[in-house]
Amino acid sequence: MININETIARELAVPVRHIDAAVGLLDEGATVPFIARYRKEVTGGLDDIQMRELENRLRYLREMEERREVILKSIREQDKLTDDLEKKVLAADTKSRLEDLYLPYKPKRRTKGQIAIEAGLLPLADVLLADSQLDPEATANNYLNAALGITTTKEALDGAKYILMERFAEDAELIQTLRQLLWDEGKLCAAVVPGKENEGAKFSDYFEHKEPLKTTPSHRALAMFRGRNEGFLTLNIQLDFDGERDPCEGIIARHWSLNLNDVPTARWLSEVVRWTWKVKLGLHLEMDLLSKLREGADQEAIDVFSRNLKDLLLAAPAGPRATIGLDPGLRTGVKVAVIDATGKVVDHCTVFPTPPQKRIAESEAVLLALINKHSIELIAIGNGTASRETERFVVDMLNAKPELRVTKVMVNESGASIYSASEYASRELPDLDVTIRGAVSIARRLQDPLAELVKIEPKSIGVGQYQHDVSQLALSRSLDAVIEDCVNAVGVDVNTASSALLTRVSGLNPTTAGNLVEYRDEHGMFADRAALKSVPRIGDKTYEQAAGFLRVMNGRNPLDRSAVHPESYRVVDKIVQTAGGDLSTIIGNSAFLKSLQAERFVDEQVGLPTIVDILSELDKPGRDPRPEFKTATFKEGVEKVSDLEPGMLLEGVVTNVTNFGAFVDVGVHQDGLVHISALADKFVKDPHEVVKAGDIIKVKVMDVDLNRKRIALSCRLNDDVVPQDKQSRDERRHKKPSKPTAPGKKPAEKVPSGAFASAFANATKSRR
Repeated sequence: MININETIARELAVPVRHIDAAVGLLDEGATVPFIARYRKEVTGGLDDIQMRELENRLRYLREMEERREVILKSIREQDKLTDDLEKKVLAADTKSRLEDLYLPYKPKRRTKGQIAIEAGLLPLADVLLADSQLDPEATANNYLNAALGITTTKEALDGAKYILMERFAEDAELIQTLRQLLWDEGKLCAAVVPGKENEGAKFSDYFEHKEPLKTTPSHRALAMFRGRNEGFLTLNIQLDFDGERDPCEGIIARHWSLNLNDVPTARWLSEVVRWTWKVKLGLHLEMDLLSKLREGADQEAIDVFSRNLKDLLLAAPAGPRATIGLDPGLRTGVKVAVIDATGKVVDHCTVFPTPPQKRIAESEAVLLALINKHSIELIAIGNGTASRETERFVVDMLNAKPELRVTKVMVNESGASIYSASEYASRELPDLDVTIRGAVSIARRLQDPLAELVKIEPKSIGVGQYQHDVSQLALSRSLDAVIEDCVNAVGVDVNTASSALLTRVSGLNPTTAGNLVEYRDEHGMFADRAALKSVPRIGDKTYEQAAGFLRVMNGRNPLDRSAVHPESYRVVDKIVQTAGGDLSTIIGNSAFLKSLQAERFVDEQVGLPTIVDILSELDKPGRDPRPEFKTATFKEGVEKVSDLEPGMLLEGVVTNVTNFGAFVDVGVHQDGLVHISALADKFVKDPHEVVKAGDIIKVKVMDVDLNRKRIALSCRLNDDVVPQDKQSRDERRHKKPSKPTAPGKKPAEKVPSGAFASAFANATKSRR
């Protein structure tokens, strides 16, 4: 049996004692943010990323141990557990390996092989397997039994074949060998379902597609799985081989030491092997490996989604500034919500500056009145339907009134409609219509994206392609972890935070968060952290987990607005005594704090890592890790995909980043793609190293495919645009794959074409 903690320590390359400590804390109910921030001494400084990996592996390995016990118990009850088998089961290091070993002993329906054994054909199968010189037909005559339904040699030989097929197909070592071969050398092949060519045109890239299974990128795998699920594609795994016999059949024969050449049993055993592969192992392993590919693609995609969500949550907040939120619409008008610096709704209405009404003068008068009345600094415009029409109206209005000094910002409104119709929104804004709540959310997410987005189910925020295709349980678990880490990294103002935001604080849950808000509403603002202990159901354990992440911004104790944990206040007292003054003299005093030797304050309760963190926090207490607020400006007159022309230079906002590039909103209601090869003038291994969601970047339009609504962009503004007409694009898309080049013949050099032809051309030039 594997040692879970030792396994994790080896995988993370950290000492076992640190893993032991971290696992112990998790089992005691400590949260990942708390352990990563306040228990560095015992964990060796494991950060939140390492702790999340530890948490995930701990869950997997513990599930595997539970399954191992079940398997051992089952085999033991069958009285079939040998010492050798037990050793193999105890040594298994993956769930797949465990299930392979359990396969022969797994309770199953009555099979053809079992029926044949009951008919007395097991000796026939054994003797034909053991002696290759026997004549199968003649030997089978000895095992005819009319009473048991075996009246012909064919029935006898078929029964023996079924017995051996099942025996061969349940060999764990053989399964492992074949699985590895298919994974390493197999090709994932996709083909269109006959008659579905037009209906499934969006999957045309995969109508005749073949690529190595092992290296299939997650986005292509998920696209093909979606095509299969929607009934447009078929998927299978193939091996390239010369000759008639599948190499997998040869592996089966060699594994069982079968002689399939020039012996009496050769033909019959060849048939057994062929059927074993085609009926039993081939289908089983194909399903198994497609599941493995799916799981890997899911995890890779989820990692991308998690990274995008983190970037969105940690986007620059505009801060406490009076804001108008506009939820654009056409027939129904533009919904308007006015919020003050604290996020409180102070006014709302609907205006109709967009078609078909186009009541521009009236709408302008309404907005100008609201701007003057509430001293508005920002206008947040949702990027949905009619967003560019609404933006043009706002720009024209502000250009005519430059003295207002109001800034308009396009805001990603993903999930706003989900929030507005939610039970939470109805409790938070009971007196507002559902349509107005969306505008409120748009305005608030400009002030503080993190505080507002936590009110929305993570999956509804919109974090990338195929997010609805992956395991929803795994996605939800990962995104929830990201939100928890982000909220606790920033910290929460306990006197202004919503219950949704407080729920994400380390140690708190919906009940304790709700109790905190109710207590605050009833008793007024908290004066210090210690007052939190008066909240119902916030005991010592909850307080320990949560206190360091909850900020009392204008409280009695300046430390309460910092990330210094109350358990370490006594350390700060020692530092103050060293200074010979009071707390105010050391907070922000960089010169003094840097002059201190951290080792002087180490004792039995507090170690060096915590002391270093305390000194850093005293230098810049309660600092916000998020970047400075900036805005993007979309190009006038470019509002639809058809307005785009190759060569245009545009400003845009990165909406999500994938392993193959970045999607950018340039204001045309359809994100364009900057392929990884066009992200920079140098080689880029990981797009996340160059850009992140929320970044404002300049791009060049390289190609526009109106039919497929695909926009190719480049961050290399000096790239040459290669004209590309629709006909050649269609020809390229539907062209059949070229045949393999004959041995010894040099393949013809391909002429680059398409959206990124210029990138290829430039790279070729530089090599010359």
